[in-house]
Amino acid sequence: MVIGSFVAADYAVFALMLLVSAAIGMYYAIVGRGQSSSREFLMGGQSMTAVPVALSLTASFMSAITVLATPAEVYRYGASYGLFSLSYVLVVVVSSEVFLPVFYRLGITSTYEYLEIRFNRATRLLGTVMFIVQTMLYTGIVIYAPALALNQVTGMDLWGAVISTGVVCTFYCAMGGLKAVVWTDVFQVGIMVAGFLSVIIRAVVLQGGVSNILNHAELGGRLNFWDFDASPLRKYTFWTITFGGTFVWTSIYGINQAQVQRYISCKSMTHAKMSLYINLLGLWIIMLCSVFAGLCLYSVYKHCDPWTAGMVSAPDQLMPYMVMDILRDYPGLPGLFVAAAYSGTLSTVSSSVNALAAVTIEDLIKPYTHMTEKHLSWTSKGLSFLYGALCIGMAGIASLMGSLLQAAINIFGIIGGPLLGLFSLGILCPYANGGLAGLLSGLVMSLWVGIGAQFYPPLPEQSRPLGLTTHGCNFTTAAYAFNWTTSPTEPSLYTTVLQPFLADNWYSLSYLYFSPIGTLTTLAVGLVVSLLSGTLPQMVVLLLTILHVAMRRARKLDLTKNRENQLGNNNPGFCNVHELDFTKSSLPT
Repeated sequence: MVIGSFVAADYAVFALMLLVSAAIGMYYAIVGRGQSSSREFLMGGQSMTAVPVALSLTASFMSAITVLATPAEVYRYGASYGLFSLSYVLVVVVSSEVFLPVFYRLGITSTYEYLEIRFNRATRLLGTVMFIVQTMLYTGIVIYAPALALNQVTGMDLWGAVISTGVVCTFYCAMGGLKAVVWTDVFQVGIMVAGFLSVIIRAVVLQGGVSNILNHAELGGRLNFWDFDASPLRKYTFWTITFGGTFVWTSIYGINQAQVQRYISCKSMTHAKMSLYINLLGLWIIMLCSVFAGLCLYSVYKHCDPWTAGMVSAPDQLMPYMVMDILRDYPGLPGLFVAAAYSGTLSTVSSSVNALAAVTIEDLIKPYTHMTEKHLSWTSKGLSFLYGALCIGMAGIASLMGSLLQAAINIFGIIGGPLLGLFSLGILCPYANGGLAGLLSGLVMSLWVGIGAQFYPPLPEQSRPLGLTTHGCNFTTAAYAFNWTTSPTEPSLYTTVLQPFLADNWYSLSYLYFSPIGTLTTLAVGLVVSLLSGTLPQMVVLLLTILHVAMRRARKLDLTKNRENQLGNNNPGFCNVHELDFTKSSLPT
């Protein structure tokens, strides 16, 4: 239901955002005419500093999905979603102290180069293909999501919005390279915060202050931060968010090419680590804005839910609906919010396109051709145009994926989880050589649960959304209240024929657990295959020797002898740390 339409001021604000983004790309295209190598184009010459990279890291995956879908999730499930702020701390610490040093010391452009160094070329190629598929699917959602939501609420042309944002994004990414991407991200993260604040401030004024909004949220059960229910079927609890969310976001910040490519473009490892920790502050600010916007959404519509009343067709349209409802008398402010949503889209798509070009050059072209650096640089720009066009085309598939936020995190869980397990296996377990088997097993397991959840979505009794009501709406027809405890369910194949143990348990797991399932399966299978393939005796000897030394304290371990060993390849990220070669003769008799 279209409840308002853009006026000239709204279109002007939106167009200004697009023009500034394109201008930044043109500036770096002119300044960077001397970029004669693909590495300079894709990595910014490793000359970036901490602050702009930190803001770019924040913007890259704080997309339109964050602007539109996160408040809707808070509206339906409560402010427990804000507990992601805790998982962000763990993510940043692990990424900066475990993964970053490895990638930075190697001086690589593509993270998947590490997989060939550590395991073999087949593992590298599979990892690259998985990343390309993951990024294309995710980017399609990011482009399509705001266009659909805004089209159905404001009447803004759907494909006009998709194509215009996609073309502008592809333009500045292909022309200016990584530097253009980073500095447009800096501009766009400011637009995102400004868009959130415009809605929040107006809602606070309408509802009579922050305290009233919090009181309404408490009465509606939305301030449910400390929900320690251990059921893995609940969508959002303390455990699903802190445990599952840590795995999801570590797969993004720790190993995802789009993020890693930014912080290893810094001019020193100190700047790279600083960028991650400064980025944490940006993540907290965006999360605070999106959670409070969700509470404002509930406060405004606590007695008349637009979704169950049929005023919008999907929860993802709730934020645009409220924007047009409460800001339509303020020309330009609806345009600012739309600019915020599309800023998230531009930042994410540009990061994805740049990363896709990087892995294609480094993993699929360089190893098999002998192109000059000048030709590689032009190829990088051409690939940026190509992937931009493909991502626009992928937007059509996004309409089949249901909830935007859940679909996006499903993609990172199903594909990112096994990849996180693979990199963790290589970095944390220097004796392991079962990476490929582990990756395939983790992918099969996560695909099983992820695809099953699409066919057999969890019932409301399991995910437990909070109650919504329409008794305050001015209806001429009967309205109804949504409440998971009273919603009737009709018998179906799901409930009667299949007798679904899997559907009621395995497929109904919180989608935040998809990533841990893939990660842990990859680690477990990789370790088992490594042990069965010949390293079991050496590992037993290693453990027994360490135990003996700890008990006897008779002698110190010599870390300089026998640097080459038979337990697996050395971890190339730590050139001064090598595996130990404990032979059976070293055991006391």
